This record gives sequence, structure tokens and C-alpha cells, in this order.
Amino acid sequence: MDANDPTDSTDPTALDDPLDSAQPTDSTRSTDTDEPTRADRSGRVALAFSGGLDTTVCVPLLETEYGYDEVIGVTVDVGQPPEEFEEAHETAAALDLEHYVVDATDAFAETCLDAVRANATYQGYPLGTALARPVIAEAILEIAAEHGCTALAHGCTGKGNDQLRFETVWRGSDLEVCAPVRELGLTRKFEQEYAAERDLPVEGGNEGDWSIDTNLWSRAVEGNELEEPSYVPPEGIYEWTTAPGDTESELVEIGFEDGFPVAIDGEAMAPVALISHLNERAGAHGVGRTDVMEDRMLGLKVRENYEHPAATVLLSAHGALEDLVLTGEERSFKKSVDQRWAEKAYEGLVSAPLVSALEGFIAETQTRVTGTVTMRLAGGQARPVGRESSYGVYSASASSFNTETVGDITQGDATGVAKYHGFQERLANAVIGSASEADDPLEAATDGGLTAGADEDAGEESPEASEER
Repeated sequence: MDANDPTDSTDPTALDDPLDSAQPTDSTRSTDTDEPTRADRSGRVALAFSGGLDTTVCVPLLETEYGYDEVIGVTVDVGQPPEEFEEAHETAAALDLEHYVVDATDAFAETCLDAVRANATYQGYPLGTALARPVIAEAILEIAAEHGCTALAHGCTGKGNDQLRFETVWRGSDLEVCAPVRELGLTRKFEQEYAAERDLPVEGGNEGDWSIDTNLWSRAVEGNELEEPSYVPPEGIYEWTTAPGDTESELVEIGFEDGFPVAIDGEAMAPVALISHLNERAGAHGVGRTDVMEDRMLGLKVRENYEHPAATVLLSAHGALEDLVLTGEERSFKKSVDQRWAEKAYEGLVSAPLVSALEGFIAETQTRVTGTVTMRLAGGQARPVGRESSYGVYSASASSFNTETVGDITQGDATGVAKYHGFQERLANAVIGSASEADDPLEAATDGGLTAGADEDAGEESPEASEER
């Protein structure tokens, strides 16, 4: 058995204690870094606190194993359900933990709408948790600075993405960063035993059948049976979306200005209200479910289930409007820009210089992404069925089959284009064919066989042509 894994015993004293095996010694302390060992730490530490098992266990560990004089808990509101804040408050009170709640819903909503302008999806689903983590990290960093903290802490494991998304923000400060679950090699079973032994305010670590992360933009569900790719999830894992069925279809009109969604059915709405409205409205039609095998940054492949009704509608509507107002070259190039933006956002690196450069191009294109898109919601789908903009790169009379010309261009003018179209491919095929049939493939390939059957004097060049050349 791995020394960091608990035994099967329910007696906490029978555990192979990660805390014992992870204690720093003189022989294991690094000599080439300024980062302090656990034994050297002191002062106040700000903990990203949810009130769940991981962060609850972290509170005593930061004091007993790391030596911090005081722990403060920080919960950041990015659109979680009210009961999550109640749990965090009650748990903090039971731990006698100084606790702060920061409202960052507006900042997070703005980030989500930036993602709309970048058509940001990762491996087929709208980014959600990845967008929220840097917002949360920034808010915790501000609280830590306000309250004289010397360190920052989170309850992430060493297997997931969130540790990286938090720390890329925090490590830009001069505060210490610690991750007890990762650094001590803790397992969920050990945490449950540890909590039970010390009578911590969690129900034995039983937080339900699934691990759920919810914010304004998306709801992620994972864990237990869902980790098995062949397992068919029950309807019970979904809360935001009803099962797609026989509900009557509904039309909804999304208004955009400079690429930002600003109105629903002609009514102007602030970002948080607009997203919340669409989550409820589109979710009623089963819109926005994704079941995906996702590749994490550390190379692990995991199964994730997501709900994202508003994100699905807005991304689809925004793409439809871009199709109308951007040129073909802009649309093609922007796909690569959008992909890189989404990749950096997935990594939690939305503040990277590359992202700023990408956003420069995105912002320039979005000056014309103003107009309305009509979406049909039905049967788990959100489809664009109408779009309108004064910037549309479109002429009905030019593209119609009922008109003869395109301005001063006649249909006959396309004949020359048709002759040249595919010329290189035809030439290549002729070369391949003649080379395979000839005794001397090198000789046969010199002109691609295009002179076969030509007049004997076809190769003679006129004096006029010679002079022109």
C-alpha cells in the first residue's frame, strides 16, 4: 500500500498517516529555493473556503501542520446557489473561523461575455469553471492583502486543473502559497477519517453522490460512477436542464452590441440578469447538456458532465451574427484566434500577454458584431433561425437566383474562373497518370502530358510573343 493512502479500517488511529510521512526533515528540505518549509511558516493565511470536506480539513492542518498563527476563510460569490453560502457560513462558525464572503458575480459575468466574443469552448463545451477560478483567486488575494496575510491556501488536489488556475494568480504576489491536500498527499478517505476523529463540522465528508461545481455560467458534475466512461448518468445529476422532450418550441431574440449580448427580446439587461434569465429559459427546453471525456492540463483524461443553457444559446447566437457580418477571411482567421484564447482561458491564463494580443484582434472584429439573432429553443437544442445587422456582408439581390447579374458582373464572367478552377489539380493528376504509363517517368513528367495530341507546330513561338517575353 502507498504510504500516503489510508487503510480500509474505520479507526482513524489505524491509518498510514500522510501527515507523518510528509513531515519535513533536514535531509528533505530544499536548499535552492526561498520558499519556506511547513515548519518555517507563520502569520495569517487566507484560505479559499467552501465549507466542504477539503477546505474544512485544511483549517486545522494549516495551524497544526504548517504552523500558521491564524486562518481566515474567504468564499467568493460567482453565482453559486444560496445553500452553498449557508454551508460555508455555518461551517466557519462551527470552526470559529474568521470568514469573509466576496461578491464577484459582476466581474465573473463580464469574463463570461468576453468568452462569448471569443466563441470560447474547450473540447466541445463552453468554458465555465476555468473562467471562474482566476476571478476567485484575484478576490482572495485582495482580501489577503487587506487583512495582512502572509500566505494563501487552497484545498485542491495534485491531479486537477484548479491548483494551477489559482496559483498562476497567487504566485504573482509576494505571499506564500500552500496546498495542504496536494502537499500532504491526502485522499478523500483519509480526510473523512481525519474529520471524524477531530469532530470537524462535516458529515463524515459525505457531500452527496457527485462532486459538483456551480457558478453563474455552468454547472459541472463528476465523481463516483460518473468516472466510468460506460456509465449512463441518471436524470438526477441535472438541475438546470429538464430532459429534452415534447415541450413546445420557443423563439428568443438576442441583441448584441460590439459582440456583447445586451438584450433579450428587445429588453436591455445587465450581464448577470441576462445570463440568469437565459439559464432558466433555455434550461426548460433541455438546452445545454454536455457529457465529455476531457483532457486535463496534467495529461489525465477525465469524464465530465456539464450544464450550460445560457452559454449554449449565447455562443450559438454570437457565432451566427459573426457569420453574417464578418468576411470569409476574418471568419477563418478568427477561428484560430478563438481557439488559442479558449486554450489559455482553460489554463487560467487570461491575463497572459498572448491573450491581450488575441483580444486586440477580437475587439477589432467585434466593432461590427452588432445586431439581433433569433434562436429557436426546442428538444435540447438552440438553433439560430434568423439574424439581422446593418453591418451584414450580404446582398440578397446579388446572391438570388432570380437576378441575372451581380452589379456590373454578368454570369458569363464566371466562365474564365471556372476554367482556371482546379487547373493545378488536373495538372497534377495528368503528371501522375503519364508517369505511371511511360517507360521513362522522368521524361513523361516534364510537361504533364498536356502537349499530347497538340498540333506539330504548337510549340513554335511567334516572334511577337518572343519579343513580349
